[in-house]
Amino acid sequence: MSEFPEVNWKSLHRMRAAFLQASPPVPDYWESEIDLASYDATFAQRIGWKWDYVLEELQQRGWVPPAGQILDWGCGSGIASRAFLDHFGQAGVQTLWLWDRSALARNYAAQRAREKYPGLDVQTGLLEKPDLLLISHVLGELTPPQIEQLTHLVTRATATLWVEPGTYEASLTLIAVREKLRSRLHVVAPCLHQERCGILHPGNEPHWCHHFAPSPPEIYTDPFWGRFAHEMNLDLRSLPLSFLVLDHRAPPPVPAGAVRILGRPRVYKPHALILACDATGVRDYRLTRRRLPEAHSKLKKGSCDRLQIWQRQGGEIVEVRPFASPPSATGDSGLPPPPVGNSSAAEQL
Repeated sequence: MSEFPEVNWKSLHRMRAAFLQASPPVPDYWESEIDLASYDATFAQRIGWKWDYVLEELQQRGWVPPAGQILDWGCGSGIASRAFLDHFGQAGVQTLWLWDRSALARNYAAQRAREKYPGLDVQTGLLEKPDLLLISHVLGELTPPQIEQLTHLVTRATATLWVEPGTYEASLTLIAVREKLRSRLHVVAPCLHQERCGILHPGNEPHWCHHFAPSPPEIYTDPFWGRFAHEMNLDLRSLPLSFLVLDHRAPPPVPAGAVRILGRPRVYKPHALILACDATGVRDYRLTRRRLPEAHSKLKKGSCDRLQIWQRQGGEIVEVRPFASPPSATGDSGLPPPPVGNSSAAEQL
């Protein structure tokens, strides 16, 4: 990040205002390739870090993408597909398809992909039955009928990775998609189970399924990102997201006692309250410093693992163990174990 990207700040301010005020149907906000390049160097990076968070978890959980054709739907600058390819590599990818309502965006995303991945077959257009469907930050621009149409496409894809901002509204929309499709598709993530979403149980109305991706630590001392944060009035530390991964193939097994932490734990001097999800539902659990001092210290430092294995007595956590990776699974792809990668990507807020 030592190079200072050339961006058009006027374009970024205009686009940010459009993102914040948007309600569907949203007019096309790409006016030039300069818009896309400026977006790709800034807001897109932040979405890329969210995709890294999701992709790293899928690797941790032993999930392997299906081989074949990828469709990046609503691609924008193409950051979701580049994040995926950076992380899992090109092995097994037959064709990358890029679709966006904007021809400018489709062409820009295709150009970036061809430059970064020589030899990869890159096409623009829709694919009726993709092997892998990538969807990123589109819900704020879609009407309910459009979301319904997109849901039909999800059912035709072998697997779908869907990442959205971590807002209450986006989370509940993804939960609605999950509930509609969980009898037809396997729920891979963020859930550790296939049961009805615990957020929907009575008493959980104030909660939503959201998580926080880390930003690369070097951006906090980078002059460009300092200016970006000031110009856009953004907190670089805050990368909330909601996501959903569905697959026609059975997911890797989940260890007994595994839980997923939602949001951020509330840490106090003697104890912490942690909102967690498993097959029994979503509820608060209590972790005391006296019983589990090391785990309490990690929570206080903000270094809590999102997936853990707990032993509980009622509402109290009495033992914490790391989430154990399941045995290696190759599914139908035959891909080698994926390398860890960093990516560019796109963010609307």
